[in-house]
Amino acid sequence: MADVAVLDDPTVPLVVHLIYKLDFGGLENMLVQRINRMPATAYRHAVVALTDITDFANKISKPGVGLYALHKQPGSSPGTHLALWQLLRQLRPAVLHTYNLSAIEYAPAALLAGVPVRINGAHGRELSDPDGLNPRHKLLRRLMLPFYDCCYGNSADLVAWNRSVIGVPEHKSCLLGNGIDTDRFQPGPRAALLAASGFASDSMVIGTVGRVQAVKDHAGLVDAFIALRASMPAQAARLRLAVIGDGPHLAQLRAKVSAAGLDGQVWLPGARSDVAALLGGVDVFAMSSLAEGTPGSALEAMACSLPVVGTRVGGLPEVIDDGVSGLLVPPADPAAMAAALAHYVASAELARQHGAAGRQRVMRLYNLNAMVAAYQGLYDKLCERKTAFRKQEKSCVES
Repeated sequence: MADVAVLDDPTVPLVVHLIYKLDFGGLENMLVQRINRMPATAYRHAVVALTDITDFANKISKPGVGLYALHKQPGSSPGTHLALWQLLRQLRPAVLHTYNLSAIEYAPAALLAGVPVRINGAHGRELSDPDGLNPRHKLLRRLMLPFYDCCYGNSADLVAWNRSVIGVPEHKSCLLGNGIDTDRFQPGPRAALLAASGFASDSMVIGTVGRVQAVKDHAGLVDAFIALRASMPAQAARLRLAVIGDGPHLAQLRAKVSAAGLDGQVWLPGARSDVAALLGGVDVFAMSSLAEGTPGSALEAMACSLPVVGTRVGGLPEVIDDGVSGLLVPPADPAAMAAALAHYVASAELARQHGAAGRQRVMRLYNLNAMVAAYQGLYDKLCERKTAFRKQEKSCVES
């Protein structure tokens, strides 16, 4: 277990964020944004990774944020529950905030450690269970419900699923959407992407950003790119694909690209810290996901005035106004993805119109400050409720 000392001010309540791994990804990026933006006088923060912490932690700019890795082994790993209980006893947080299914089972340890407020966030579903119907997973979620004060979703789709499938009562359920820094993510020059990728200045670049894992179906996006080139021979020579992000399937994806003879046409740089600048060189953004929450990468692309072609899964239909700011296609359908992308390749004016509409949509509905305020408001409400309950309980005992 490695740590950086938490800012030592016991008058400011501490929030412990429990995630599977602190690494490049949309959930992790939004978590870091909230930590960096939330007023230091409101809450202190610590991040506990069940497995490991990577260099992605360097994106946390707020001083005094504690970082802890429990190095959980595959399987049930009961020792991890004990290690977390010991750590929580040491840190004495006001809130344990767990993320997704991988961390949901640790609420009992927090209760035993005396953590007053416990929250779980649904930020997406697993590739093995895109509809959230796995009986064992549903049972685990239901068994954990009594240990949580709130189980929110970051899309309306996830909130509805939490209530109807898992049985989360309405008073424990709410929507906390993602938010984007529209000052950082805005239309920009193409130079950064062209210089990094080596693409020619007249290239038509289809881009995507995200962790390269099975649920994102980047292999399907490569198939769509191949189909697009075949369907538009006059444009094929200038078509390019940029897949920005690291992950367990990156080597496999690179092998697929090489086998298709596309090494010069597809750029796979791995994780990058300059995503906002690179998006300036993208013409159309694509999301081929098989399951999603509210995808921050799509919102970032829209903030940069890019039209988005996305699959009709999870929160993507909430984010993309079909036919206005982008186009929606069925998941796992490279031909449909290619056909949608072709609309923007054929019409730069359509791409411009949809991109402009997307930026306006993000500025209106997905504001970063509003997101931070919503999370802080939830912490405030639950902490105040628990404090009032304890005062009432103490008064009853004394009387």
